[in-house]
Amino acid sequence: MAQYDYDLFVIGGGSGGVRAARVSAGLGKRVGIAEEYRFGGTCVIRGCVPKKLFVYASQFPEHFEDAAGYGWTVQPATFDWRKLVANKDREIARLEGLYRLGVENAGGQTFQTRAVLVDRHTILLESENRTVTADQILIATGGRPNPHLALPGHEHCIFSNEAFDLPELPKAIVIAGGGYIAVEFANIFHGLGVHTTLIYRGKEILGRFDMDLRRMLHETMEKKGIRIICHEIFSAIERRADGRLDAYLQGGEVIVADQVMLALGRIPNTEDLGLENAGVERGKVGSILVDDYSRTNVGNIWAIGDVTNRVQLTPVAIHEAMCFVETAFRNNPVAPDHDCVATAVFSQPEIGTVGLSEDEAARRFHSIEVYRATFRPLRHTMSGRDERMLMKLIVDAQTRLVLGAHILGPDAGEMAQLLGISLKAGLTKDDFDRTMAVHPTAAEELVTMYKPSYLVKNGERVG
Repeated sequence: MAQYDYDLFVIGGGSGGVRAARVSAGLGKRVGIAEEYRFGGTCVIRGCVPKKLFVYASQFPEHFEDAAGYGWTVQPATFDWRKLVANKDREIARLEGLYRLGVENAGGQTFQTRAVLVDRHTILLESENRTVTADQILIATGGRPNPHLALPGHEHCIFSNEAFDLPELPKAIVIAGGGYIAVEFANIFHGLGVHTTLIYRGKEILGRFDMDLRRMLHETMEKKGIRIICHEIFSAIERRADGRLDAYLQGGEVIVADQVMLALGRIPNTEDLGLENAGVERGKVGSILVDDYSRTNVGNIWAIGDVTNRVQLTPVAIHEAMCFVETAFRNNPVAPDHDCVATAVFSQPEIGTVGLSEDEAARRFHSIEVYRATFRPLRHTMSGRDERMLMKLIVDAQTRLVLGAHILGPDAGEMAQLLGISLKAGLTKDDFDRTMAVHPTAAEELVTMYKPSYLVKNGERVG
């Protein structure tokens, strides 16, 4: 039997890679993991965690306004962008240390270097100019923002990575895109007092989400003062003499801004990894092709997370890591389950959703029941804020199985996590109806919508 330096070597120190390395090392395996930038990856360093911190920061102006309705007098507030960035940096550094320490405490070895495949069992550690060998190799290098190189003037634009570390808070920003990242940053910058415009080529923001959520969020964002222009794209970005930017739209309008941000999807980090040296196959967008168990076409090389371009969410990468460990080291083959994944969009108000949208359910099922409620949250009855909440359940009329649950409003993400358990367990609408409400809460609507708002049969709305 061939002898290798490691039982497992992981390339990429993000959430998925670190979880696989730490758990495998805890099983007594000889594990090495290399990260060329910072441990924690996109989520911890330049994604979910700093984004959520910035979301919290951007919500305070509304909290200050709402306080008056509850008897509080709040002095005129001021905001220090540089202090926010510095405090964020301190927290991210703390988390990064925990990620690295978790692997090392489990018995794994960490390397701060770019790692490249030499062959199917050999890895070059570039900064150390040496090679190591491994029985099993796991690639978890994640993804990065699409640079949109075809756009004239793309070099003047920023991406989500840079948005967290701008030296100054812009007075005006234009954001291109309509997905999670674009919508969340539009709300963040607006909440921090930035004049914000969102440009999206589609007919409505947040494609693949339930249309009711998309429309209601769009309307609410515009009421707050965010300008949203759909069916539009940039034709060019030019730097002005005064340092600001002219964003030219295909329709002819020119928007002047301090920053232009591109949030036009993400692409897998697979360039110059030496995949061709090991014979690892890639797909059309550069993603690593894997089977149901995250194994590539090369038997001892695996891939998880965004680099595979399956479901680009941090918890999914972690789940795939755990399945990999079961399959590779516990003789218990487990395929990642990508069905019915709960998710949240930390817009303002936020979205929490799991399962099928109404349109998708209508395509798949002969007859569905739609339970829908919109109302003013209790917290806004005294604050005077004109903002409504949406709750929606999609039910198979024949089996009564709850197919989808969708929420727009405060704490929607927290509720989506619990709804994810209910839908994953295959609960029916009757199970929801038998559940006692917690009063007074917004979530009680989920178990008190006893009569369907309308039916959809053969794709057509009835009633």
